[in-house]
Order: sequence, then C-alpha cells, then structure tokens
Amino acid sequence: MGTSLLDSDTATRASGLAGVPMRFEVTTLPVADVDRAKAFYQNLGWRLDIDFNPTPTSRGVQFTPPGSRASIQFGEGVAAPQGPLNRLLLIVDDIQAARADLISRGVAVSDIIHTEPGVGPMPGIDPQHRSYASLAAFDDPDGNQWVLQEVTERLPGRGGAQDGAGLADLLRETSMRHGEFEAVAPQHDWWDWYAAYIDAREGGATPEDSSMAADRYMEDVKHVVVPG
Repeated sequence: MGTSLLDSDTATRASGLAGVPMRFEVTTLPVADVDRAKAFYQNLGWRLDIDFNPTPTSRGVQFTPPGSRASIQFGEGVAAPQGPLNRLLLIVDDIQAARADLISRGVAVSDIIHTEPGVGPMPGIDPQHRSYASLAAFDDPDGNQWVLQEVTERLPGRGGAQDGAGLADLLRETSMRHGEFEAVAPQHDWWDWYAAYIDAREGGATPEDSSMAADRYMEDVKHVVVPG
C-alpha cells in the first residue's frame, strides 16, 4: 500500500479525535515452544485467561499482566508476526520494586537506566523519579523484549479512565455480583463492597476472585460477616 502526504485540509480533518471507541486489546507474540512460553509467563505471575484448541490442529494461549487492560496471545497453527518483538512497554509505578519482583522469579533483568534531558541515557534510576525517564528490560525465552517504564504522572489525556460503555459494563457486573453477597449478608453499605470488587477487577482478578476479595474486605475491614 502506498503512502502520500496529506494536504492541509485533509490533515486538519484527520487530526480530530475518533468518535468510535477503539480499545487496544491484544498483542500476538511469536513463540517457538508454546508450553515453554506458557511456563515463562505463568512464572511472571500473569493471569492465564485461556489455553484452548480452536481447531484440532491449532492452539491459543492468552495472558494478561496484573493491572493491565491489554493482553498477549501466542499459540501454534495460528498467524503470528515474524521474529521477536521489541520494546513492549510495561508501565509500573515503582521500577525498582517491579525489577526486584522479576528477579525473585528468576528473570534476567537489565540494570535500570534513565534518560537525562540534554544528555541522553545514564545509569541508574532517575533521581527525581520523572515519569517516562527510567527503564529496565528483559526478554522472554523467544527473544521478545519487554521494557519496564516508571510512570508516576501521566501526560495530559493519558489518565487511563474507562470510557462510558466500559464503565457501565463493569458497574453492571459489579451489581450482579454484589446481589449474591447482599442476599446472605447483614445490612451494609453497598459502596464498600463495590469499591473492593472494582479495585480487584481493575487489578486483573477474575470476577470470582474479585467477589471473594470484596467479601474478605467486608469481613476483615468493615466487620460485615456472612452467617455460616
């Protein structure tokens, strides 16, 4: 497909924000050994969403990093990009803690570097913990490169808030799950259960695990105990 420069009128029209929601969902990784890749990402503590055979001759596996709304997929007998992928960004609040966690899981992680304005890459974490400045990298067994990037304050427009439809879906799901708790629990403030459930879901937990987390929160913190 060829490309051409846009004229000024076309460029102006194209610069507007899209009105149709488009949520980035999945990246497909090239892997040579599905079981080896699955074991690697399980060891990272990422959530295994599915491992299935869509056809008798194919297999698909999906993982989601903790706290992420996007996932990775890989498999066999399915289309995948050629060669390893580079600079897949994992945004973290504390790069030193994230790096230490990976190392504790047996992952080889590079030293932390940061970009010094007007100078370039420098060893160590950014002294001021500026967002987007500090990086560390690691590879999976197939050479796909992941880069940890510390972000403490996002650029304008990158706050990560859910769109209206996504939030409505989450609230509807939360309401249904809370209904099961409400049917057997003593009187309580519904918003306490909602907050604990939504926090767990946005952290990457399944609906079942999120319900259990919310139940535990109500019992341990709010002292709302469901009769045995």
